[in-house]
Amino acid sequence: MAKAKKTTAKKEAPTATQNNGAQTSQNATANQNADLSIGDLKNLATIIDVASTRGAFRANEMATVGVMFNKLQAFLAKVAPEQKPEDAQAAAPATAQAK
Repeated sequence: MAKAKKTTAKKEAPTATQNNGAQTSQNATANQNADLSIGDLKNLATIIDVASTRGAFRANEMATVGVMFNKLQAFLAKVAPEQKPEDAQAAAPATAQAK
């Protein structure tokens, strides 16, 4: 019986140009992920609310969490005021038709 020879493939280290391309790609991805929208901040407020309801914070942390939550809520109220009742009614039929 003939024995099969094992060949080992040598892994080559990435070249400098490959490293630069990977770093550029990572930087572009990081920049895209660094953008925050008003929707993201609203979701963050919801996450804080749910986490506090479920007891995720210790008693000595609640004051800090509460202060940050209140700041976030005040910022959201200033930046994105709620829709007027007329606007909300106009948006409701469009949403119902989209479904």
